[in-house]
Amino acid sequence: MSPPPAGPSKPRPRPGSGRRSTPRADLAKQARFGEISPEVGVLDETAFDTVFRDDPDQAVSLLVEMASATDERLRAAARRLATGLVLDLARQGVARSRGVGRLRPVRADRGGDLDLDASMPELLDAAAGGRAPRPDELVAQQWGRPELALCLLIDTSGSMTGRRLAAAALTAAACAWRAPGDHAVLSFARKTDVIRPLWSARTRPAVVDSVLSLRGHGVTALATALREASHQLAASRAARKAVLLFSDCRATDDEDPVPAARSCEELLILAPAEDSEEAAHFATRAGARWRPLAGPAAAPAALAELLDGR
Repeated sequence: MSPPPAGPSKPRPRPGSGRRSTPRADLAKQARFGEISPEVGVLDETAFDTVFRDDPDQAVSLLVEMASATDERLRAAARRLATGLVLDLARQGVARSRGVGRLRPVRADRGGDLDLDASMPELLDAAAGGRAPRPDELVAQQWGRPELALCLLIDTSGSMTGRRLAAAALTAAACAWRAPGDHAVLSFARKTDVIRPLWSARTRPAVVDSVLSLRGHGVTALATALREASHQLAASRAARKAVLLFSDCRATDDEDPVPAARSCEELLILAPAEDSEEAAHFATRAGARWRPLAGPAAAPAALAELLDGR
């Protein structure tokens, strides 16, 4: 019997997807691991500082790998150190402008909270004349529109190695420092998951910890993720709304992501420097700006370049 005709080909998951706990024997194969963890359950922070001074990318990537170690005590120590380090590095790389709204003086009849100091002359004048002050004579403080809203999309469809996770975590932390009021963090593969919605009480350490826990999954539904990012940003009052895509931009489902990309008010792309050809092509088709990311430690500065170089 002849075989049935072949149907339309289906996209194959990327090789190497998924990420499990890492045995100590595997960690020991990585350069300088023995310096940082000379014994089971031990993380020598002084030795880590030495490795970090020599090669920040290697140190941060190795630390993130250690944060998934099967050694429970080592895993806990590495996760704690990694979270703090990521936040510190991201803060140092934040550019001068911030995404928060600022208090501005307005006439009290336009709303806001009464500014007693600024309104005192009018209040005293009205009291001396035995009359109630008019609202348009008084001064209030009102929050202005935030300058910037960001939605970070983290592509988890490939292998989530220590290097890639470290870069994703640093990018998420940099977004939090750059747009503290209005920023969302999403991860995506076949479906999109919300790590932090646009307005949330989740702390920066909690978000970074969630990013460090991400695992790889196969298919890349890029168009769906871009639409969800635009949906997150739609509620913001910010003057500027940008989607930041952390991905090699290699969509592997059946939907062309370019229309969804073009519907974003602004699309910025960070792609791994060693695998950026598809990202460059996608950025051209989508009308987006992009930067190749040489290593995790460069992520905050790369974000600043994308945001400030328009």
